[in-house]
Amino acid sequence: MNKTRRVVVTGMGLVGPTGSDEDVFWTNMLAGKTGVRAIASLDTADFKTVCGAEIDDADLADALPPFIPASSDRVTAMALAAAFQALTRAGLRDACAAPPFPPLPIPAIVGTANGPSHVIQDSYESFFKSGPRGPRPTTIPRSMLNAISAQISMQFALTGANYAVVSACTSSTSAIGTAFRMVRHGYADQALCGGAESAFVPSAFSAWNNLGVMSKNPDPATACRPFDSKRDGFVLGEGAAMLVLESLDSAQARGARIRAELCGFGESSDAGHITRPDPQGQAVAIRAALADAQLDPGEVGYINAHGTATKANDACESQSIRLALGDATDRLLVASSKSFFGHLLGAAGAMESLVAILALEQGMVPPNPNLENHDPECAIPLVGREATPIQTDVALKNSFGFGGYNAVLAFRRYRP
Repeated sequence: MNKTRRVVVTGMGLVGPTGSDEDVFWTNMLAGKTGVRAIASLDTADFKTVCGAEIDDADLADALPPFIPASSDRVTAMALAAAFQALTRAGLRDACAAPPFPPLPIPAIVGTANGPSHVIQDSYESFFKSGPRGPRPTTIPRSMLNAISAQISMQFALTGANYAVVSACTSSTSAIGTAFRMVRHGYADQALCGGAESAFVPSAFSAWNNLGVMSKNPDPATACRPFDSKRDGFVLGEGAAMLVLESLDSAQARGARIRAELCGFGESSDAGHITRPDPQGQAVAIRAALADAQLDPGEVGYINAHGTATKANDACESQSIRLALGDATDRLLVASSKSFFGHLLGAAGAMESLVAILALEQGMVPPNPNLENHDPECAIPLVGREATPIQTDVALKNSFGFGGYNAVLAFRRYRP
């Protein structure tokens, strides 16, 4: 197929530490209200890091459609809840309906770094407690990383392709970019895409703790400090976010509400170090997204940064933005969303894409609430500690991950 079509966002759904409802989520962000708190699901006595952005069990249960079994893996459950919100808000499923649904030829493309981590943790514990007979027979189908996309496909009768995209912290950004290309080039009229992640299990959290990249600050309110000179690492979060992408012709024919236009996707690999980022490689991805969207650097008014609050990442990303945008850098605003819901790893790009879309819709960028001392090594114009109005039609979403892979999305405010 060789069609080239405009691609728009017609549905959004989320489950996160700052709210599992779009309005609550956005209100909390504009108010600077963080979802970071003392970790409740793990005993942190032996950990250097004690803060995280977890979703309350009751909130997750409330977000799930009533027909989803309570036994679903936590990560899969988050994805199903966010997916149902996105599909219903796009008008592709009835919020009051229940299975069996009529089939829809819609792909389900989901990014995740760790997959169904709670099922995997349970299988480890079962094996070491009871030996080879310990793990349940259902462990394999429930712990596959593509179990998330498969469950979305089955629960909502989506008969298009379903698979997982795995590229560390860029996973869901890549999933959105992949779905974007499917719709743009005519392989699907609509696509469901996004990410889901939770690493609050002993094995995964211990590994991150030992890597030494998470904040040791015991104060949840100030633990995550992107671009601040006193930052000391990221705060882990969990959640899921999903988008429905659709060709403009399809959306208009259905009379769907259009939230934004996705107009470009750029990607690159540093081909260097497994954990140390490279500003040159990141700049290639930013330029590629602009070229794909046929945008000039001066048209970009806002960047939702990867902004993890690690020393290396924030300084590197600041360099890459200047390399890619040049003098136009001084005319934009940059903000990281991770102070609010932590670093969602493979799901980060999807949740932060929702923030970028809402910022374009509302003309307002949430604050960098813990930016008290702007690090001079991060020489980019940053949103301060208060929500800031913007007058721009274009936003970029940066995602950079271990393995040296870089992915950038370009969103435009929809103009009929």
